[in-house]
Amino acid sequence: MNASTLPDNAAIGVFVLCFVATIVLGSTVRLWRPFLNRRKTATRHTADEEWGLGGREFGAWVTWFLVGGDFYTAYTVIAVPALVYSTGGFGFFALPYTIIVYPFIFAVMPRLWTIARDGGHATAADIVRARFGSRTLELAVALSGLIAVLPYIALQLIGIRTVIEALGFTGMLPLLIAFVSLAAYTWLGGLHAPALTAFIKDVMIYIAVLAAVIIVPIHLGGYGAMFHAAAQHLPPVPDGRIVPQGQTVPYATLALSSAFAAFLYPHTLTGILAAKSADTIRQNAVFLPVYTIVLGLIALLGLMAHAAGIVTTSSSQVVPQLFLAIFPSWFAGFCFAAIAVGALVPASVMAIGAANLIMHNILPRHGESVTGSRLAGFGVKIGALVCVVFLNAKFAIDLQLLGGVIILQTFPALIMGLLPLRLPAPALIAGWVIGSFTGLGLCWMDGLKPVHPIAFAGFSASVSTGLLGLAVNIVVTLALGSVIRLVLGASPSTLRVGSGVRR
Repeated sequence: MNASTLPDNAAIGVFVLCFVATIVLGSTVRLWRPFLNRRKTATRHTADEEWGLGGREFGAWVTWFLVGGDFYTAYTVIAVPALVYSTGGFGFFALPYTIIVYPFIFAVMPRLWTIARDGGHATAADIVRARFGSRTLELAVALSGLIAVLPYIALQLIGIRTVIEALGFTGMLPLLIAFVSLAAYTWLGGLHAPALTAFIKDVMIYIAVLAAVIIVPIHLGGYGAMFHAAAQHLPPVPDGRIVPQGQTVPYATLALSSAFAAFLYPHTLTGILAAKSADTIRQNAVFLPVYTIVLGLIALLGLMAHAAGIVTTSSSQVVPQLFLAIFPSWFAGFCFAAIAVGALVPASVMAIGAANLIMHNILPRHGESVTGSRLAGFGVKIGALVCVVFLNAKFAIDLQLLGGVIILQTFPALIMGLLPLRLPAPALIAGWVIGSFTGLGLCWMDGLKPVHPIAFAGFSASVSTGLLGLAVNIVVTLALGSVIRLVLGASPSTLRVGSGVRR
């Protein structure tokens, strides 16, 4: 950090004021929420359902901010511009994947919500257990969700730590502050905390981004000058391509695999299941693309950083350093608070979604309790903290994509299970095991990178590791399912259980 980008007390003061105010509002939601619901008819829910699913009563506006809030995270504001800063156009793969995912939400998620509502299910593993009658498959889906969400929460902790470091704090203190803030916010507020403060988060992000895309280009001499300056620092791309020819397949397959994975995560599915109706989900699928416009503007920050002369050895510091270099100190502090809150809100939903999996599906059922769910959520945050400390997070976006490799293996059981093609549980379990080992093994071989080089019949390219693992999973599931039906001489319908009710 050079002298021109050192923060002052104004930046620190504004950051503390905005960040702490959000934590206090979320942590005390039980005290002031009744004043917002005075005109609503009281509905009785268990304390566990209130903490973990918000009583399944969120309407269109709350659901829009909640789902958008936990879908567009610190990954959006920190990791995407960092990738654009480092690689150029390749970092824009996040835009097509968010566009691909909305028709998927519209077509699939209302049906999953209906199944969950009718059976009283709170997690994807609940739905799978009821549909296939397999405790083993339930555990497979639950463990996949739990493991996949840990690096995603770790990414949010990295986001909070990054802006605190940009304010001049060093060592383990920024990470400790991020962890304690998240733990208190989630423990006290439950799902109502992120749901009712997601509006604050989004408004702060919108202000920061709009200010950046208007003020920064003016400061740098316009968008033309900005693009020209950025081009001098990035690898040349011939023939007017957005990405070099060798990166086209990785770009496309990462976008596709990310789209398939996006709403399999515990936190995104928790936001869906907390909606009050299937129509609420459809309405959100129509309006969520607004977030993609904002995402595109955020990605441009990576190019702006080059034009502004930002040089840093840590790609995660690109956006904070840009804000410090261009904005007044007090407004840079506000933007840092927006990033930190943008990490706090989704990380809370992630921890709650993971806690639901632990309490509903992994641990033996001895009744539900809010205290048990809170302890489970706290344990999940400890696991995410370990990910931050021990995993290589040079590119924070790799953590999110690593989680995608794992969660994609639940696609056959959860999504293909909705199709008329009915598959036996043993085949789904075998596909999950082999697909998971394939995906994780390739990731380990490639140094936790999300793409793997393949060569076949003269074709050579790097392909999304998650998509490779999913392809293996589906092939094994379909092949073994056919063998099981032939050996047992049974129809598919006799090898699974109907939708049923929650056990």
